Amino acid sequence: MDDKHCGNILSWLGFQTREEQQDVLVLNVLLLGERQSGRSSVGNAIIGGHEFQTGTCVSGVPVTAELGVRSRKFSAFFRRQGAESDLMLRVMDTPPTKLHPQSLQELCTDGVHVVVVVVRVDQLNENSRLLHQAESLFGPEWRDHAMLVFTHADHLGEAGLQPSLYLSQTSDWLRSLAKEAGGGAFFLDNNSDWPSVRGRPLRDKLLQLSAKNHHKALRFRPD
Repeated sequence: MDDKHCGNILSWLGFQTREEQQDVLVLNVLLLGERQSGRSSVGNAIIGGHEFQTGTCVSGVPVTAELGVRSRKFSAFFRRQGAESDLMLRVMDTPPTKLHPQSLQELCTDGVHVVVVVVRVDQLNENSRLLHQAESLFGPEWRDHAMLVFTHADHLGEAGLQPSLYLSQTSDWLRSLAKEAGGGAFFLDNNSDWPSVRGRPLRDKLLQLSAKNHHKALRFRPD
């Protein structure tokens, strides 16, 4: 008897097949970052493919001009309660403009599990606008769900700087966020193939952070 007929008989008898028993954890991830921060590229690394459009600004207009959501399921990504579980990631990329909670709520009705703040190491980051933006969307508890991702980390190696030394010399708000963020700081090297090389460690960090918060989602505050 083949697997298909066996599965049909088990279903008829009221038993669940292995595929039906497989658990799926859905995590919603929100990306925040300024123009040219590498925000969309981080989204591609998380998804594990080239789903978000990347590139340079043209006449000051960013490539990402509107909200975008991409999803991908990673089969048997982790084990939970002794059973293999799939991981479904829904990644929301945001334009570097004022965000409206209602628009985000429509795209992500279940709330946000992880907030990823994306910053380039080779750009001056004196403006803490991203902090105020996140606070206005979720309230002060957003830091428990936050991860700080530094892109273009290969520039640190070229300058002979270790990540810890860079953090000690960066802007006050970035140094504070690196300490307060539930997921800490993560450095991405742009010389590597992001989706295949750096995507898995980043996904692992997202999963660990969400588990730390018992997979509870942040809710958007009204305007």
